[in-house]
Amino acid sequence: MNAVLIALLVLPLLGAALTLAPVLGPDRAAADRRALRLNSVVTGAVFLLTVALAAGFDHDHPARMQATTDVSWIPALHVRFHLGVDGVSLPLIVLTALLTFLCALYSEKRLPDGEGVPSAQAFVGLFLLLEVGMLATFAVLDLLLFFVAFEIVLIPMYFLIARWGSGAKAPAANRFILYTLLGSAVMLLGFLLIGSKAGTFDMQALAAGHGNGLSHTTQVIAALAIMVGLAVKAPAWPLHSWLPDAHTAAPTVGSVLLAGVLLKMGTYGLVRVLLPIVPDGTATLAPYLGAFAAVGIVYGSLACLALARPGSKGDLKRLIAYSSVGHMGFVLLGIASLTPVGVNGALFANIAHGLITGLLFFLVGAIKDRYGTADLDTLSGATGAALYGRAPRIGALLAFAAVASLGLPGLAGFWGEVLAMFGAFHPADGLSRPAFVTYMVLAGLGALLTAGYLLIVVRRVCMGDPEQPAPVAELADLRPYEAVSWTPLAALTLVAGLWPALLLGLSDPAVKHLLGGG
Repeated sequence: MNAVLIALLVLPLLGAALTLAPVLGPDRAAADRRALRLNSVVTGAVFLLTVALAAGFDHDHPARMQATTDVSWIPALHVRFHLGVDGVSLPLIVLTALLTFLCALYSEKRLPDGEGVPSAQAFVGLFLLLEVGMLATFAVLDLLLFFVAFEIVLIPMYFLIARWGSGAKAPAANRFILYTLLGSAVMLLGFLLIGSKAGTFDMQALAAGHGNGLSHTTQVIAALAIMVGLAVKAPAWPLHSWLPDAHTAAPTVGSVLLAGVLLKMGTYGLVRVLLPIVPDGTATLAPYLGAFAAVGIVYGSLACLALARPGSKGDLKRLIAYSSVGHMGFVLLGIASLTPVGVNGALFANIAHGLITGLLFFLVGAIKDRYGTADLDTLSGATGAALYGRAPRIGALLAFAAVASLGLPGLAGFWGEVLAMFGAFHPADGLSRPAFVTYMVLAGLGALLTAGYLLIVVRRVCMGDPEQPAPVAELADLRPYEAVSWTPLAALTLVAGLWPALLLGLSDPAVKHLLGGG
């Protein structure tokens, strides 16, 4: 199985290299078609490998690191090429491979326009390099390797936004790269402090020590630096301001991967690095993380309500981006509780958000392609989208994704938020219960506001008079390639909601292991 895990990283890297080699033919159009097909084949093969990895995973011992590779890489710096998966990282690896495969299939039929870009080969090369970085982030077990993988995703995503985006794409891409680079630099300082004091960057060895050998002051400083760096990517309020612009400008597949995977890299780092390696420092900062999480939940919901209000000229992609600030606030609140229940809820909410928000961005991209706009005022009213009457399948999927996002019981969005709030109701020993109960109440208010703005969106976009003249000459309903790309996300949203033990059975032993000094 360790060979399978290595192949997950090598295969897309080789695919990206092929787009640079003169093997796709001299004809521009034919080379573009071959490159897009190569993208689907490589990402499909990677997804099959993740399925094999999940099938070969020892589900009776999810807390044990499996499929490991551990060899010396840079002896002078005590850096090791250390890979492995457990019950925390395996669902995220499968989610990443699934989303990239579905995005590749979607791009084969609906490649975003790239102004000034020489060919689709550049798009495919960057796309596959992005997949390498995302998968490696969840598979590496060395702090410096984690930093390298964390950084690999920045350049491909920057170009996907800057070259294949729309609107104010250059400023959005610049803000994305500046925020995340600065956050990564601060995070690296925390890694270097831990490595210099502990004498190793190996995450398993550091987790087994559970803070031994690191003074309280060292742990607090390191935890603060790492928490700030990861909070930028999460994104946590008030370090979120790069996200709405990036989502609004990004192409559809860029938004899907940005919301579905890149945001999870920050919260995964909090669980994998902070909880087991610097537990005392994390406990000191947990109340502040919980406070920022609670404010972010309410802030994101209020921002969405403002965008959904008639006459505000709110952009639907921007609204979903702000909704991610609120949803990821539940993830951060669960982590801040430092309890198995809360952290399990955070990890479940990670997966649920990736499935649901990925589907939402696919749907909004399709609506924007058909109408030429994502402006809510244009898409509402008697002459607006009226999706229930004009494109009933797309309208039904949008309503399904919306009610899943607001946390309807029986769908994936419910369990993560409930468990995160329950973790805040009974936080870990040493944390202020009145403070965390207050955070829980604010989170509950945010959940109510979330239901409000999502139902407003469904009413405005899906309802209306389909007999009125449509604002566009042609409005196709669900196309075959869209159904292939979106159906797995809708199905998994339902499966995870009805069978939460599928994920919680993997994460719970691993979380207890990490919190106990795994």
